[in-house]
Amino acid sequence: MIESGMNIARLNCSHGEFKEHAENIRNIRQAAFKARRTVSIFIDLPGVKMRIGRLQNGPVLLKKDEKIVLTTRDVPGTEVLIPVEYKQLHKSVSRGRIIFLNDGFIQLEVERIQGPDVFCKVLVGGKISTHKGLNLPGAKLNINPITDRDLEIVEFGLKHGVNTFGLSFIERPKDLVRVRDFARKKGHEVALIAKIERRGAIANFDEILRNADAVMIARGDLGVEVPIEEVPGIQKRLIQKANVMGRPVITATQMLESMTQNVRPTRAEVNDVANAILDGTDAVMLSQETAVGDYPVETVQMMARIAMTTEAQREEGRLFDEGVEVDLKIAQSQSLTVTDVTALNAIRSARALDASYIVSPTTSGNTTRRISRYKPHCWILCFCVHPKVCDFVNFSYGVQAFLLNRKITHQLLYTKLQEFKLVQKGDTVIFTERRLSAHHTDSLCIVKL
Repeated sequence: MIESGMNIARLNCSHGEFKEHAENIRNIRQAAFKARRTVSIFIDLPGVKMRIGRLQNGPVLLKKDEKIVLTTRDVPGTEVLIPVEYKQLHKSVSRGRIIFLNDGFIQLEVERIQGPDVFCKVLVGGKISTHKGLNLPGAKLNINPITDRDLEIVEFGLKHGVNTFGLSFIERPKDLVRVRDFARKKGHEVALIAKIERRGAIANFDEILRNADAVMIARGDLGVEVPIEEVPGIQKRLIQKANVMGRPVITATQMLESMTQNVRPTRAEVNDVANAILDGTDAVMLSQETAVGDYPVETVQMMARIAMTTEAQREEGRLFDEGVEVDLKIAQSQSLTVTDVTALNAIRSARALDASYIVSPTTSGNTTRRISRYKPHCWILCFCVHPKVCDFVNFSYGVQAFLLNRKITHQLLYTKLQEFKLVQKGDTVIFTERRLSAHHTDSLCIVKL
């Protein structure tokens, strides 16, 4: 998968044990080293996702108009009695409430409540298996999205050198603060990806965006929390806002889902991936397609081909300098900085001169992300000396990160470009640099080799 285009691996801690995840981390790093690629790892915290419990005899088929019971009691699951891990279920629902299972593919109607048991009628049936999700759209849930288990997982990740974490079901900026403060007490700075999958997160998106390092549009649960027909418009608005703020944005869930069992995707799935890229997403994510699917490598190859083709077609269709439009939005939302203006000029110079690369040496990744938000036609080569920075810039569009073990100089950059066989005589390369300021990128150097 790495050789086919995967440059970020997500570990979903809703499943598996620490021993298994530790082995995966080792395997990913060994494979990346062997392939001579920079592959980032981020850990997805489970949060308080409401799930059904263990089904004693494996998956069960719920049929339309059947009567079943959801219970918060600790009992083995059967075809008619399904345990639920969310212990407040009976207090959060009422008669007539619709309960969704498995991302909304199964729908139940509450008929009555008796103690910890919720008696339901199956409106839309289907197969359900252990630990599948449960959603209560519109219900007020008095729960903290960051659990003690989440913090245990953060500590595990930090011990294994993982500093990027996805936060599930958050609705407020303070949810991010709790994890960041916890990591700081352990002596670490972390990069936090806010997963947008609750109605409250959409309402508070601007504040969440200011406090997060990146965002993920997690369309599975989001498509149950809000009317599913609203999701495409929400996706476009959130991606645009993230671009303006210079925050990497990931579009996730069911992108090539049919490839879990099939060697080819549907045409609608191909359009979905392409449209997310045209919207301005920095990354597209595969879930069960590569976690449990029959064709993981073929799926990554397909996604890479869709991305390459879509990007080329977007370049052909550019009729104006989109940097002007983005720049105006940035100016409306915040004060432009020297780095903002330098980044935009790097983009315009690269386009005017048909540059082969924009080379962005960085200590924090800030300049690289600001260049990336304009979605340039050429690769951004990011050279850095801090492994954490190198890992995180991988989330930004069109960035190839290189970790160096000594002070970055112009001569070193030229040497590395030659060593990696990235340039040839006649190529134009745009370099960003700090010339007069010790604190931010303020200059461009344009070199024709």
